[in-house]
Amino acid sequence: MNSNDRAIVGLVSLAHGMVHTYELSIPIFVSIWLAQFDVLSAGLAEFEVTAATLGIVVTAGYGLFGVGALPGGVLVDRVGSSRLIIVCLFGMAGSFVLLGLSPNLLVVTVALLLWGAAASVYHPAGLTLISKGVEERGSGFAYHGIAGNVGTGLGPLLTATLLLFVEWSIVAMVLAIPALVAGAYALRASFDETAAVPDGGPTEADSGGSRTSSVSSLAEFVSESRRLFVGAFALVFVVVMSSGLYYRGVLTFLPDLLESFPGFDPIPLTSLLPAVVTDALGVDPASSRALNPERYFYSGLLIVGVFGQYLGGKLTDRIPVEYGLAGGFGALAVLAVVFLPAANAGVGPLLVVGGVLGAALFLVQPLYQATVAEYSPSGTRGLSYGYTYLGVFGVGALGGAIAGTVLTYATPAVLFILLAGFALTAATIGFVLSRRL
Repeated sequence: MNSNDRAIVGLVSLAHGMVHTYELSIPIFVSIWLAQFDVLSAGLAEFEVTAATLGIVVTAGYGLFGVGALPGGVLVDRVGSSRLIIVCLFGMAGSFVLLGLSPNLLVVTVALLLWGAAASVYHPAGLTLISKGVEERGSGFAYHGIAGNVGTGLGPLLTATLLLFVEWSIVAMVLAIPALVAGAYALRASFDETAAVPDGGPTEADSGGSRTSSVSSLAEFVSESRRLFVGAFALVFVVVMSSGLYYRGVLTFLPDLLESFPGFDPIPLTSLLPAVVTDALGVDPASSRALNPERYFYSGLLIVGVFGQYLGGKLTDRIPVEYGLAGGFGALAVLAVVFLPAANAGVGPLLVVGGVLGAALFLVQPLYQATVAEYSPSGTRGLSYGYTYLGVFGVGALGGAIAGTVLTYATPAVLFILLAGFALTAATIGFVLSRRL
């Protein structure tokens, strides 16, 4: 890579890791908020804090993360990628500072909304910057993906570890520091955003005889969207929505759900560490601080997802993506059915099923991303990925609200049946698309 490539890849890798660090650390806080807050006071109305209430709160933030990707893509073309990435980084840092200062659940909600709005612009900005500014585009996307996976796995692990020693509010403010540092770096970074665009013309992805799409008005947006959805892309959009609903539905309350299963009892910190260590850390021998195994199970599941995503990428190059969708989502349906029996059977079986679940959750991502490219015209490719993130992160955010509502008014078994239904929907569409080959 040349110096311009390295500067861009360094920035987007930092930002991508930050986005997924915050995104997947939030579920660890959910179980704490359930115990700490009793009431959500919103002006004249008050609501009891339940899993359903928190599901709606978290869904609001995650929903903005997805919904904002579509206008974010339009903004990228108007103001450039680097400015939006700077706004994203400082916005995420500020939202987590506010989260740490939150005296009640209403302020927590506002902080999550601000995080969702700030984070939403990243994916269109970062991916556009790589596609237009990096000569070694394939390597750029690879490093970008690796950084996102690092944030996905290590962010929740860092959060869980910090919670051993300090309150969640302090952890939230500590987590803001990396984004502040990354934002300061972004302000000083110097590079050419369009270095990979020949003579200011269309990018390589837009060339090859197909017309390119330029959305500069509401009428053009509507016409291009209609053009996109008249074909099989409409079915692919259902796949990405189903994937998002399953993803959020299974992860949002997973740490809280696991607390009730055998082998997940809290382990006092004083029984894990020698007295000389706990004394040096200032841990009171009578303190209730404990290691919560469910948080580390959750983090480990996400770390295993790195290998699943790698495998999914390899499969994308070797088999028709339609078969991959059918098989991958079929596996997720089976895993939803066997998860609770495995959890009740003990830690060993759950570790096996959880590891496979973590891999399968991320294995399907490269497959549906490649399917989007297969079933969208090159002229509306950018818009198609905007809709993809809207489906996965926007509509998919409802999975958190659905999970919270089901856990409040029904049982975990009902939740996992619903999750299996989402996966079966996507698997069925994969099978239907395979019949078109």
